[in-house]
Amino acid sequence: NPRVVNMHFLHTKANSQTTEQFTLELSITDSILNVNIFLPEKIKALSGSCVIINCRFEIKTQYDTDLTERAKGVWLKGGTSLNSNVVFNSSTSSQNFFIRGNITGKLKDKDCTTVFYDLRSDHSGQYYFRIETDGKLKETFTQASVSINVTESPPKPRVQLYVEQKEVQGQEEVLEGSSVSLRCSAETLCSSPPPTLTWSSTPRIPLSDSSRLQELISDLNFTATHREHGVTFTCTITYQLQDKNKTAQDSITVHVQYSPKNTAVSVLPSSSVLEGSSVTLICSSDANPAVNYTWSRESEGQLKQLQTGQNLTFNRTDPTHRGWYHCTAQNQHGSQNSSVMLDIQYVPQISTSSSCSRTDVTVCFCEADGNPSPELEWHLSGRPVTNSSNTFISEERLSSTGLRSSITLHQSLTNTSTLQCVSRNTRGNASQLLQLPSSVEREFQF
Repeated sequence: NPRVVNMHFLHTKANSQTTEQFTLELSITDSILNVNIFLPEKIKALSGSCVIINCRFEIKTQYDTDLTERAKGVWLKGGTSLNSNVVFNSSTSSQNFFIRGNITGKLKDKDCTTVFYDLRSDHSGQYYFRIETDGKLKETFTQASVSINVTESPPKPRVQLYVEQKEVQGQEEVLEGSSVSLRCSAETLCSSPPPTLTWSSTPRIPLSDSSRLQELISDLNFTATHREHGVTFTCTITYQLQDKNKTAQDSITVHVQYSPKNTAVSVLPSSSVLEGSSVTLICSSDANPAVNYTWSRESEGQLKQLQTGQNLTFNRTDPTHRGWYHCTAQNQHGSQNSSVMLDIQYVPQISTSSSCSRTDVTVCFCEADGNPSPELEWHLSGRPVTNSSNTFISEERLSSTGLRSSITLHQSLTNTSTLQCVSRNTRGNASQLLQLPSSVEREFQF
């Protein structure tokens, strides 16, 4: 009578995905002994590590008495010849065979589960199981076999991106403030100690993950900010073997959309320049997507829009350019402002309205404007004048750049003296001679 092959398909849902994994078990029924055996069709194993073969069999109850503690489990590779294909026998030290291992199941309970150790690439192949007892039960399961594939590298883990608990593609952009979860899942191979999953990021940022190592799934949870934009997260599975560690990894780069951050204005060559020179204001901002820039200036307590674009240039500055300038960086997620004070410096200028008048005493006024704010001095006959019994000097600040000084002179000083107003700042100086009225109402021009 022919043997019958029964195929059992196990449907497994992996990580809530629609992909399906099939495990094939073969049930071979011997027409005489009614022996059934169940083995996985294929197993992956890592070189230098181990492999677990889940194995069980069934026989007629009349042969149960043959299954004693003396029963032996035998594995054959690449064929069923007892002379050339036996690679493991549980009754003999595994050191004497092609492959080291141990039957962890109890054969008397019809459990033939086996572990093989220290696998090499030449251990890959098709394996058959044989049961041998002191009684009539001696059977090689010639049509039920398991294929072992020994690889040098572990299977690569998979990183998935979830936003607000919904999976999205890695190239999709995440909105700032969203709840993000990176899930790393990996197929596990036999290893002692078991493999581990670890996270890293470039550049490095603090990581907080929730791991379920028994399923070899690790979730990395965080709230998306601009700091995660462009950061690559890497999940690594590590197998600790005797000679060396073996690893595999998968990475994902997170792209975050966010409103403008760190908006700033810089000025070339400087925010303080000499009148007549060229100056450029440059606005910068960190944002995704890129921002649009708008320039405005304070004028009479209000903002007056000037132009758009990242740069604002004055090819030839004059004092009217002095003031506060504002840059607004804006994208679809928000806006941010930055300001700078543009300071146009110039040498002092003495007002033409500076003059002298006489009543009982002679009083002279001198007004100067300059940036930086100028200083004013009075010189009589070429010599600096200070407060004394014959002179009285006072000053009044007209603005941040303007200064007015007055000097009161005793009558005795006005007949033979010349009076000069001198103004200076770090950019230069200016002077002007003033007419002093004489005691006989005669004017002298200096």
